[in-house]
Amino acid sequence: MKILVPVKRVVDYNVKVRVKSDQSGVDIANVKMSMNPFDEIAIEEAVRLREAGIASEVIAVSCGVTQCTETLRTAMAIGADRAILIETTEELQPLAVAKLLNAIVDKEKPSLIILGKQAIDDDCNQTGQMLAALARLPQATFASKLEVLDNEVHVTREIDGGLEVVSLRMPAVVTTDLRLNEPRFITLPNIVKAKKKPLETFKPEELGVDVTPRIKTLKVCEPAERGAGVRVVDVDQLIDKLKNVAKVI
Repeated sequence: MKILVPVKRVVDYNVKVRVKSDQSGVDIANVKMSMNPFDEIAIEEAVRLREAGIASEVIAVSCGVTQCTETLRTAMAIGADRAILIETTEELQPLAVAKLLNAIVDKEKPSLIILGKQAIDDDCNQTGQMLAALARLPQATFASKLEVLDNEVHVTREIDGGLEVVSLRMPAVVTTDLRLNEPRFITLPNIVKAKKKPLETFKPEELGVDVTPRIKTLKVCEPAERGAGVRVVDVDQLIDKLKNVAKVI
């Protein structure tokens, strides 16, 4: 059983992002980059399945600039067996990424594709669903628990009303939520081992995929600053303030 795990290089979640002066986007020059946290959960889950003897191989794949190799090396340090980089300098939107991943799915024939539910830079939450549609595979999103039994994967999903358990026949696509697991700490010996693991590189043209952006970003703005809070001395004053605020709203 082969598991494919897409991973994305994003601005580290500890970094306070700044908007460019021309409002064309976010400034990422000299900014610390790291693996998308949801993708880190996905790679951890795939590695756990391989360690349990359920999966035979875990493949990490990333789309983007050459520096994405660092993210792939991190995935291999967590435990992925090998990696694939689809290298391009084009701005990659969810549909383009889904098409690239679909080409890799056709090539590798994985039994399970595990993705993070969304990336923390654009919060689109679209790639997994688009990939499932393009590949004509069953999907389960927002997974908080995952079990593989015979040729099926049972996924516990987080929904508004509580939890939902769905059963998918493999091959299938699953996107991970925060509570699925806690990724392991990466040790120095595993970082060294990751440098020796195979990493294959493709161009979008080699896969027959057009990644030309179809959506144009007109402007990126910082959110308006929040006003200062108001301290109240008793419950009556609190109720009065709430009534006044409600009237303004």
